[in-house]
Amino acid sequence: MSKMTPAVEQWSMFSASQNLPAVLNDPNKGKQSNFFTRTWGDNFVESANPGKSPFLPEVGYAHFESFLRKYSRRYRRHVRLSQNKLDVKSKSKNDSSQNDNVLSKIPGYFFDQTFPLNSSEMFNNVFGDIWKNNINPSKASEYALQEKLSHYLDYVEELIAKQVSQKSDAFFHAMTSHDTIMEEMGSACEQVRLLRSKIYGIDKTLARDSLGMLGLVRSRNNYNSLLDKLKLMATVLQTQPTLQLLLSSSDYVGALELIASTQEVLSKELAGVTCLRHLPSQLKEMSRLIDKMLSTEFERYAAADLNRPLDDVAGVLESERLISLTAGLLRQSHLQFLEVYKQEAITAAQAIVKQLVIEQLADVEDDVEHCLTGSGEAPPSLDSSQWLKALNLISNALNKLIGRVKAVHDVIKQTTDSSAGLNGSEEAVTINDRFLTKNEHSLIIAKLKNLLISVCDYCSERLASLVSTHSDKQTITAFEITNLSTVVENFSNLCESVCGKSSHALKAEFKKQAASYVQKFHSQRKQKLMLILDAERWKVADVPPEFQILVDNISSGRPLQSLPSSPDRDTNSSIVSEYGTECTKTANSLLIGTQEYVTVGTVLILIRLIVEYCVCAYDLPILATVIGRNLAELLRTFNSRCCQLVLGAGAIKTAGLNTITSTNLALTSRALQLVLWLIPHIRAQFSSLVRDSFIALDGVEKDIGHHIQQLESKILSLMNQLLNDQLNDWDAKPPVPSKAFRNVSRHLNKLHDALKSVLPEEQIADIYEVIHKNFKVRLREQLIKMNIENNGGPQHGVVTSEIVFYTETLKSLKVLPEKYITEKSMEEIWIR
Repeated sequence: MSKMTPAVEQWSMFSASQNLPAVLNDPNKGKQSNFFTRTWGDNFVESANPGKSPFLPEVGYAHFESFLRKYSRRYRRHVRLSQNKLDVKSKSKNDSSQNDNVLSKIPGYFFDQTFPLNSSEMFNNVFGDIWKNNINPSKASEYALQEKLSHYLDYVEELIAKQVSQKSDAFFHAMTSHDTIMEEMGSACEQVRLLRSKIYGIDKTLARDSLGMLGLVRSRNNYNSLLDKLKLMATVLQTQPTLQLLLSSSDYVGALELIASTQEVLSKELAGVTCLRHLPSQLKEMSRLIDKMLSTEFERYAAADLNRPLDDVAGVLESERLISLTAGLLRQSHLQFLEVYKQEAITAAQAIVKQLVIEQLADVEDDVEHCLTGSGEAPPSLDSSQWLKALNLISNALNKLIGRVKAVHDVIKQTTDSSAGLNGSEEAVTINDRFLTKNEHSLIIAKLKNLLISVCDYCSERLASLVSTHSDKQTITAFEITNLSTVVENFSNLCESVCGKSSHALKAEFKKQAASYVQKFHSQRKQKLMLILDAERWKVADVPPEFQILVDNISSGRPLQSLPSSPDRDTNSSIVSEYGTECTKTANSLLIGTQEYVTVGTVLILIRLIVEYCVCAYDLPILATVIGRNLAELLRTFNSRCCQLVLGAGAIKTAGLNTITSTNLALTSRALQLVLWLIPHIRAQFSSLVRDSFIALDGVEKDIGHHIQQLESKILSLMNQLLNDQLNDWDAKPPVPSKAFRNVSRHLNKLHDALKSVLPEEQIADIYEVIHKNFKVRLREQLIKMNIENNGGPQHGVVTSEIVFYTETLKSLKVLPEKYITEKSMEEIWIR
């Protein structure tokens, strides 16, 4: 092993064994006296060897003996082999260096493997010395060249001999084994010859015939493939005649499928066939031609289907043709045909409206030249009957047109479902391939729905235009509004059943006209009611039987669809209404259940007006809410005007009454009670037509109830005033009964005579009960004022006699229970 010389490290401050700060700060030394007299250096501080660490073991030579014994033999072998390799390398290096020295004397171009002497450069290199000085070389130069080449040859032979001497052992070994190798090679050649002969026999007898069979099979397959190609080419060449046959039979889908399949065959299986190179362009042109044919044929079909006579009851015109056209257009993804059909349907609807209006104008005996607007609106020369007739005819015609559009829609939808593979059963559509995706199917279904909605909306707009044009020129009547309501309802129901959407334009126009009619209807009846109220003299009116029938119809709870017919006025026999109530020719009151309502003539007219409002709401359910609010306003007007005329004494000026009597007050109260009874039945009538609750009727009901209380309060205030006046004039002196108590009795009898034929007994009893209580209170106040006590004196006897006379009067009227007019009940007047 070679020894490595350790590198000399450069000294730094970290190499110092001691440093000044460490020496000065050593706590173990204490204060040193000779610190500054010592020479600085390695021995400046006493050095001491560190002791042995107790944690490290003692390592000696014995620990390495096993390692040295194990690896010393390997190490010596390694050293020996390394030395041998070095000797061989050095010897070969010496030999090679000698050989190189010898070879360096020979020019390098002599070692070229090709050594082309025919090359001028090579020839000049070899023989150039001969021709340097003389054009004709001399023998001396030739001899020198020969000597040089011989010398080069000797060098080479020497090196070869040297190499042969070095490899002599291997050479002689090879020579001695050459005969053996030749014998083995001869044996091997014989075996190879024998093996080849056997292989040739096997190949001749077994493999060659089999391979021939395989070649024949391959040839047959190639011939079959060629035959198939030729047949396919023959089939492709028959594409155009087949297309003509399919188009002549209107099988557009089959033609398009044939074109697509042929193009696919040409692009895949017959690609590169020169004789068919022009066929793809021809097929493409044929596809474009079919597109134009489909569009043209569909437009013709749409025009023929929509413009045929309306009397033709056939559902779909040439359904197979429609299916073929639709399937072809869907196959080509031409979805614009639905827009074409929609425009054709709109044009047909416009033409129908114009034609029917012209026919109606031709029936009018008028020489004035009539003009039509572009939208088919009727001129103002049509009267109401002719206008209604034209409207019905146009509505029926448009209904048939929409039915035709719906039938075509169903066929197209069925074809679309089959094309998308959504129709499980085999339908009339013979489509082999399902060429529509789900997205395309959804798009077509949306377009079909839009088609129905657009056609229905256009027809609705045309009808609305007719209604608007007529109503702008002439005032619409009740008969017209009823018929118009029927037409609008039927057409709207048809549109909703066809497209699932109601005709908003027609309904809006009808609602506008109906609202105008309802407003006029309401204003006329309101004005009529006001005039009747102003002329009302507030007396009991006779009740004709038709009003009893009206009340019976209202109380039955059935919808009021029409006004009941009036009974024959020439017969004196009684009439039985459809609800079993016997009605004489004329009655004094209305019989409702077990109660009789004595009323005034204005209330009878009001009942008829209420029935007219209910019938109008039934005829115009779309405006039932508005009619209900108008009816509530009519009742509110009736109530407020009654209050002005009776409580406000307005009837004195309008009807010429001298004064407002208790009879007028009672009759007004009873009339309002009848109206109050009608309000729940009115609410029930309207609740069957609309869902909204009529809050306005609640307010009217509350106002009428308050008005009835005011009327009763007015009657009570009049009686209290009369009785108070009599008690103020009373002196509690004989004779008994006094004039004041006789007047009290007369007023009570007179009030009873005024109320008994108008108000029910219960209400009369309530009124007299209040009068009786007020009279006792006022009598007690008068006794206190007159200082009359219950002491059995003369004045007490007079008062007792007067009270007996007063109670006897109440008993004769029979308006109060016995408990209110006993002597015990009258003792309250003596309580101080």
